[in-house]
Amino acid sequence: MTATLLPGAPAPTEAPAPGRRRSGPRSGRDLTLVATVVVVAVVLVAIVGLPLLRILLAAFSEEGWGIVSSMLTDPVNRRILWNTVQLGVIVSLVGTLVGFVMAYAQVRLDFRGKRIMHLIALMPIVSPPFAVATAAITLFGRNGIVSSDLLGLGVDIYGLGGLVLVLSMSFFPVAYMNLKGMLESLDPSLDEAAALLGASKGKVFRTVTLPMLVPGIAGSVLLLFVESIADLANPLVLGGDYTVLASRAYLAVTGEYNVAGGAAYSLVLLVPALSVFLVQRYWVGRQNVVSVTGKPSGTPELVRTPALRIPILTAAVLVCLLVVTMYSTVVVGGFVKIFGVNNEFTLSHYRFVLAGIGSDAMFTTTLLALVATPLAGILGMLIAWLVVRKLRRTSGLMDFVGMLGLSVPGTVLGIGYAIAFNTPTVFANRQWFPAVAGGSAIFGGAMAIVMVFVARSLPSGQRSGISALQQINPAIDEASTSLGADSLTTFRKVTLPLIRPALLSGLTYAFARSMTTLSPIVFITTPQTKIMTSQILAEVDAGRFGNAFAYCAILIVIVLSVIGLLNLALLHPSLRGVNRR
Repeated sequence: MTATLLPGAPAPTEAPAPGRRRSGPRSGRDLTLVATVVVVAVVLVAIVGLPLLRILLAAFSEEGWGIVSSMLTDPVNRRILWNTVQLGVIVSLVGTLVGFVMAYAQVRLDFRGKRIMHLIALMPIVSPPFAVATAAITLFGRNGIVSSDLLGLGVDIYGLGGLVLVLSMSFFPVAYMNLKGMLESLDPSLDEAAALLGASKGKVFRTVTLPMLVPGIAGSVLLLFVESIADLANPLVLGGDYTVLASRAYLAVTGEYNVAGGAAYSLVLLVPALSVFLVQRYWVGRQNVVSVTGKPSGTPELVRTPALRIPILTAAVLVCLLVVTMYSTVVVGGFVKIFGVNNEFTLSHYRFVLAGIGSDAMFTTTLLALVATPLAGILGMLIAWLVVRKLRRTSGLMDFVGMLGLSVPGTVLGIGYAIAFNTPTVFANRQWFPAVAGGSAIFGGAMAIVMVFVARSLPSGQRSGISALQQINPAIDEASTSLGADSLTTFRKVTLPLIRPALLSGLTYAFARSMTTLSPIVFITTPQTKIMTSQILAEVDAGRFGNAFAYCAILIVIVLSVIGLLNLALLHPSLRGVNRR
């Protein structure tokens, strides 16, 4: 346009015409937006809402409500409830403490090898749930290499102690990543001001650094509490006589064929999980500590004082050594006949895994995870975009429903899927529960597994997308819509390229979570649709630890390989397809 208007000059008579032309695209954009919201809402109801509704209906049946109402009166059920809460509290405190030590050492201590320590701390994230548990039995069990052969101790790892060890080692990376990010974002000038006033390093840590981290510490404790009470794999392997709600619900469904009972135990497990999630979301999320400058100014001074540096660094190194020992056991255990008993080299475990059932499970699991990963990634970004940019009154509701896939325990979600997508006659006939998921089911087998993968994986991408979008000026989207682009075109061509790192984070987590999840999958796997984690559980139950180690090692290699390819595809300059100016 070459003509310009002087200040105060009247607008031309033809100026309203563009306004009338914009009314067409505006209404089109509204229709596109409405259609997008409807589709996303329907998907969320299908993958999260319906299974939870069926759980509630089954739990409030006559048989189910009898179990729910007896949780505080029946001694056995009361003990199970206490075991669950006790395990959750201990693991949340221990795991958060370990994560804090690792994060503080990584950000604030002066030492070499930080990159290696960071990679070691992230290893439990990409491993299946049985890797640490099986290695712990081999090393510290009744006849373990360390506990029996080296130390001569009659240690019984089964029960509360073993579960605390394994779950803390499995979940501390969650607290580590959370607290590491908070430590990196703290303003170093606050520490410098305290030091100038004569405070020692220890006092600065107690009076300045630690109070600033309280929201992150509280959030990590709550998140680890939910993760630990919802875990099913480790209580099945290491629980022994220490029964928790997740394993009791599993036994009710698969051992007693009591669907109403399983739903009742799931409902009791769901209440504390959702309560903690709501507390974390609406209370801890608002306890933000804001510095004066708004972002870090300068580089924090690394701690070199021996009184503070040596204890923290020693603890961090011990954690790293334990993690490395656990995963070295997984790798070596797949190449010997019976680790610690007959250490003769063999490839029989890998032959078993790479042939027949093992190869089928690897192919099926990887294929279904690859199908679910982009679905979860894109759906998470869509929900984030709607919550931040488009919705007003219902944004909180959509955000909450999208996060249910993570906040609802996997056992609860799995039983809900099995109830929701199977015909009632299956349970009336008292047939073996998991085996019928692909027969009489409406959405059984592979489709149900993909739905579970998406439901469990999209919350991470959703949170990453919301955080990324909150840092992008809305005027960029408005410029696209002012040029006539509809909502989906704006999202696809403008918003999505700008939040590529968040999309990569969501895709990475979605694939890793899909490959390693067990709690919801064990209820809907079928003889025709074999999943690696379910096969690992079968090998561990049969005492064939060598085969389980081989499965775990191959699964870790697959996860790391695909994550590497995702990083290459989305971040490599030659493959981005977007030029930054």
